[in-house]
Amino acid sequence: MRMRAVLRLPPRRLGVRLRSAIAAALVVAVAAVLAGALLLGTARGLLLDSVATTATDRANQVTAALRSGDAAALAAAMTPAEPGRTMVQVLDASGRVVRASPAFTADRPSPASGAGRNPPGSGGDGELPASGAGRNPPGSGGDGELPASRAGRNPPASDGDRELPASGGDRNPAAPGGDRELPAADRQPAVFVADRPLSALRPAVGRTAWESRRLRGGRHGQFRVLAAAVQTPAGVRTVLVAESMETVDEATRAIVAALLAGMPLLALVVGVATFVFVGRTLRPVEAMTHRAATITATNLHARLPVPGSGDEIAALAATMNTMLDRIEVASAAQRRFVADASHELRSPLATIHANADLLRAADLEESAGRSVTRIHRESTRLARLVDDLLLLARVDDAALRPRRAEVDLDDLVYAARERVAVERPALRLDGDVVPVRVIGDADQLHRALRNLVDNAMRHARDRITITLGRSADQAEIVVGNDGPEILPPDRERIFDRFVRLDDSRARQDGGTGLGLSIAREIATLHDGTLTVDDLPEGAVFRLRLPATDPGVG
Repeated sequence: MRMRAVLRLPPRRLGVRLRSAIAAALVVAVAAVLAGALLLGTARGLLLDSVATTATDRANQVTAALRSGDAAALAAAMTPAEPGRTMVQVLDASGRVVRASPAFTADRPSPASGAGRNPPGSGGDGELPASGAGRNPPGSGGDGELPASRAGRNPPASDGDRELPASGGDRNPAAPGGDRELPAADRQPAVFVADRPLSALRPAVGRTAWESRRLRGGRHGQFRVLAAAVQTPAGVRTVLVAESMETVDEATRAIVAALLAGMPLLALVVGVATFVFVGRTLRPVEAMTHRAATITATNLHARLPVPGSGDEIAALAATMNTMLDRIEVASAAQRRFVADASHELRSPLATIHANADLLRAADLEESAGRSVTRIHRESTRLARLVDDLLLLARVDDAALRPRRAEVDLDDLVYAARERVAVERPALRLDGDVVPVRVIGDADQLHRALRNLVDNAMRHARDRITITLGRSADQAEIVVGNDGPEILPPDRERIFDRFVRLDDSRARQDGGTGLGLSIAREIATLHDGTLTVDDLPEGAVFRLRLPATDPGVG
């Protein structure tokens, strides 16, 4: 769920490259954690098996030597290759230690005699002496064993370790005759001494038992202890073999350290690599996006770049270009129809308009005169619509090329103000005019200004503002009125074709919904802008055009 939430962040903040890199890094991190856990479990299991195998082999060697009574083989089996890692004890049926590996006898000698290990040739390295004596004489109860009555015991007055009960070294010494094991919270790691058993495990003859426990005195605190019982000529003997788990723990720590150091680095490398490779893959898409953003109705002939990779992105570019082909063909057919229809309508409309003028001059009845007036008004409106459609068709075909000549905008503005005074004398006309000169087509600029003024006269209640000024290197024509305001959502929509915010009023007043669109197209052709702003009452249109140097001309 967290990964899904990360990947659903707003695309503007996290692009495809970054989201892909994060997703790849997260996937690799999760996979690395799972693989590391599997590796750690497998390695630890193998090492534990190795420890168990080593302990089992050692126990088999000791039990085999005990069964055969071979003192040399027993001495060799009781001597580990690495003292401190492997420790061996042999217990009799009562649980007393009768033989121990060298690590134990060297760790703490028997206090009964004050002597240490047996002298060389005394019958086995690591054998515990009995009250200062050497080994038992032959036939006294088993080769190399301590006498049952004295083996490993301390004298009563000795300050050394007293003999443990037969049940093992972890029994509670404070409870005479008790076999209760100490609670886990109170149990302390066993001290390695020669006469204390490594473990309380006492399996039946022919069986084995395992436990893990901490033992003090060896090279490593945690040990795996194996207990095996065997029948010997001297009676039942229990063999305890303790194998250090140092190798297991060291390997575990090494694997965990490697995973903690390697996983972030691996995730970072994969994330960076994914970011770079995805970025290279998306370069053709970025090029396609930039090209598509420049394609408008005036340049439908443009096409998206098709990469030579032959992959899905190339197929997408080719498909988009095919779609643009169809759009261009349909748009060209539509423009041809509009241009042809408009051109064919101009002659009939001119004829209708001329005949309406003749009829208006004739002496007709009142009802017939009103009909002729309506015919004249509608024919005028239709002629303007046809002219507008022809102009837009030329704009779409990129055939409308403005002439480049110096134009005095103040002359155009004065002409527009005079027309307002003649056609709508009741309106108050405000605004100042500053002489400004631009480079452009006087006819087209006159048409744009006429459309803006016509729109202002249609919507004005009492006042119209027509102003010409200069700001830095720009000329600005302001045409406003005190009519209804234009809401912010409609301030761009009104420049679309055939858009009228009030259809009934626009049609009644002669509007076609093309005047503002044509005015903006002309402004764009002259490298200018046309925008709409608010006034305290009404709305204002601002036409900005590049002005010439005041000193020129």
